Amino acid sequence: MTQQFSFQATENTGMLYLVPTPIGNLEDITFRAVRILQEAAYILAEDTRQTKKLTQHYQIDTPLESYHEHNKRQKQEKILQWLTEGRQVAMVSDAGTPLVSDPGDELVQECIAQGIPVVPLPGASALLPALTASGLGGGGFYFHGFLPRKKKDIRTVLHQLPSGVPIVLYESPYRLLGTIHFLHEEWGDVPAVVARELTKKYEEFVRGTLLEAAAAFEDRDIKGECVLIVEKPVSDEAAEEDDGPMEEEVQKYMEAGASSKEAIKKTAQRRNVKKQEVYAAYHGLNKP
Repeated sequence: MTQQFSFQATENTGMLYLVPTPIGNLEDITFRAVRILQEAAYILAEDTRQTKKLTQHYQIDTPLESYHEHNKRQKQEKILQWLTEGRQVAMVSDAGTPLVSDPGDELVQECIAQGIPVVPLPGASALLPALTASGLGGGGFYFHGFLPRKKKDIRTVLHQLPSGVPIVLYESPYRLLGTIHFLHEEWGDVPAVVARELTKKYEEFVRGTLLEAAAAFEDRDIKGECVLIVEKPVSDEAAEEDDGPMEEEVQKYMEAGASSKEAIKKTAQRRNVKKQEVYAAYHGLNKP
């Protein structure tokens, strides 16, 4: 076990700051993030050219150091040396929050192992804005990020994903249509939302089903990173085809991975009754 008190460290303690950066609109950064980037000895950046646009905009002259998937092992020893010498280091991704489908996990793990404080800052991420405006949020959800490239591997991942809750995926514009069609083949025409170019001039939400989303992007030159939110259907096999108590059927759907809301909905649909009736039965509202 390790224990960290982030704001009780001495001035000579090196710290690794995880600093979110805007996902498009440069105004989406906190005052604290700008201050940390100004005060740090170094800024670790996936693409220094991309991060330089941000630092120039906010007049930050902290040296930029390249740190990405292909050089992280050779750079890690030097970074750890800076930290053990008491220097402050800030890590950013090209856009959004570090370690959310971005490199950096190995460095964080090594810092923790060596007792170097790792301090996260809150800030921009495509995940939460897409979910909150999707119309599918408001409860539990599952974030996966990017799917594998091979269909066999995708199918394995899809089998492991939970049912009955919104699943948030990241996708490139070049693979978006292919992914939507593959999900339709596997899951049918389930509810789906595509959020594209978040916080930018051409921000777009397509809300509907997988087929409707595919139709909206056919014959278009899709640009910008995309967030795809989809609801994996709950298999009817999760509940026995019998006339037992409705609350037991709801429980079986939930044991299969559905949320209580989705389980109540599925039970009502299968039995052709109102959701309110199932809700009342599940919560024991009809009992004396």
